[in-house]
Amino acid sequence: MVKRKTPSTRRSKHLCADAGYRGRPALRIIEGHGYIPHVVDRSKEADAKRRDPTRKARRWVVEVCHSWLNRFRKLLVRYEKLERSFVALNHIAAAIIAFRKVKLATNIIYG
Repeated sequence: MVKRKTPSTRRSKHLCADAGYRGRPALRIIEGHGYIPHVVDRSKEADAKRRDPTRKARRWVVEVCHSWLNRFRKLLVRYEKLERSFVALNHIAAAIIAFRKVKLATNIIYG
């Protein structure tokens, strides 16, 4: 282990959240834990995109991952009874998703 000096000033903690955390109780809890909330609703993000068309609207990482996995119908409905079969199908789906992201001259999965 490398011993380091403790930081002299505490850096502020930021929390990026979606519109579900815009309510007063949620903001009170976020600020109570010492975070600086950054909550942008979709309409403001869409307005920013209209002003600058080159800027893409961001989607949260978790939403994108769920969207990719939901395309695999067998995982979405979960027909499997055994946990090991379900976990194996999740691994296969993740491998297919990763493989689709690789740029190839001919895509093997799509034909």
